[in-house]
Amino acid sequence: MSKLKTFTKEIKKVLVANRGEIATRIIRACKELDIKTVAIYSEADAKSIYVKKADEAYLIPSDPIQAYLNYFRIVDLAKQTKCDAIHPGYGFLSENPEFAEYCWKQGIVFIGPHPDHIALFGDKMAAKKKMRELGVPVLPGSDEPISDIKKAKKIADEIGYPVILKAAFGGGGRGMRIVREESEFEDLFKSAFNEAKKFFGRGDVFIEKYVENPRHIEIQIMADKYGNVVHLGERDCSIQRRHQKVVEIARSPTLNEDVKRELYRTSVKAMFKVGYENVGTIEYLVDEKDNFYFIEMNTRLQVEHTVTEMVTGIDIVQQMIKIAQGEKLGFLQEDITMRGYAIEFRVNAEDPKRNFAPSVGAITSYHSPGGPGVRVDAAVYKDYVIPPYYDSMIAKLSVWALTWDQVVNRARRALDEFIVRGVPTNLPLLRAIVRDEDFIKGKFTTRYIEEKLPTFNLEDKTADLEDLVAAIAGAIAAYHKI
Repeated sequence: MSKLKTFTKEIKKVLVANRGEIATRIIRACKELDIKTVAIYSEADAKSIYVKKADEAYLIPSDPIQAYLNYFRIVDLAKQTKCDAIHPGYGFLSENPEFAEYCWKQGIVFIGPHPDHIALFGDKMAAKKKMRELGVPVLPGSDEPISDIKKAKKIADEIGYPVILKAAFGGGGRGMRIVREESEFEDLFKSAFNEAKKFFGRGDVFIEKYVENPRHIEIQIMADKYGNVVHLGERDCSIQRRHQKVVEIARSPTLNEDVKRELYRTSVKAMFKVGYENVGTIEYLVDEKDNFYFIEMNTRLQVEHTVTEMVTGIDIVQQMIKIAQGEKLGFLQEDITMRGYAIEFRVNAEDPKRNFAPSVGAITSYHSPGGPGVRVDAAVYKDYVIPPYYDSMIAKLSVWALTWDQVVNRARRALDEFIVRGVPTNLPLLRAIVRDEDFIKGKFTTRYIEEKLPTFNLEDKTADLEDLVAAIAGAIAAYHKI
């Protein structure tokens, strides 16, 4: 650990350094704790829901993305508005150790882990090395970032094909390539290197043995400042498209109970040993023989935290705030009960019939589902104009029920109720998934969508001519407003 000293103080006012549905989620958590909130927004987000929900909101006049990345300006605003703390949400600055350290140095509580832990786990090679030292299984591969193609090829030859190349200083599937044969290595290495350099400023990659048909399982960790560490169970995030999660499930419907217990034990022990604080998610690959391997740790709130909240009844965002202001965890591991199953669906503004190209424009009609066990975290409404600058996710639908069969039935009903008009969305894909026999049986790996997509009907069966006319009119109106 560095010499940076964090501190505790009562949090009465929080600046939310994010946008969209996660900003709304944080504001809601703060309101229930009787904490005032300050929102920031770019010009593109001036009409966003979260701007209206916060107690105060301030325009950051800048490029639409840079508005959420200029942490000097953000911290200055927090001090000017007399905020005690900043919550980074996910994405943007949430895993930036320099931002976290700057907050602390300026007398602002950073609602998240110590900057040293953000830095450690943000460096995939250092994280892998550390976890190996702690006795956590890791995949064979390189121990440091690599930019030299000859050195990279030598390592690939040693561990054997197939291998996977990953950006050493970024994530989200960027700079990631699977190399199945030696003859492909040079071209795919150059492609991964160039993409990583474009998106993260550095093209270095690391190499790992590629696991065929794995499940992607993650363990939610929570720890206070006094050495108390608990887990909140696992999430199955295997259903992905291009390494981006699409459907997340708590708890896994098919993972062996002995494997679950070992994942819990290993994760809690590792985080206790490193002295971790606040929330974090350790991600693993589980192969066909139930062997598991550490792949990375996210030192932030996850998009899919909703399903863990639904099966445990624990408000993760509120717990982050309480830990940050120095409170002890209000429960022990044996007090946490995981009940039933929950599924989260990421509703994205993207066109399934155009290779899931991002969609922008006005939403002409919007109706979210409801009823028992249904939760919607959304950033949009009727007449909202989706800007072209940000991630395509516009809503998260989460459903809960006592049994797996019940939660699948509830998901099917809720997805059928969900109506978004004016822009294409991935709702047809989600509706196809919950009707697929393998999904119903709980049988899926990270190749699920890749294998199933050609067989899915991605027509939006809920659309009709009236909707089409309204969508065209809305798009024209939105164009003239812009």
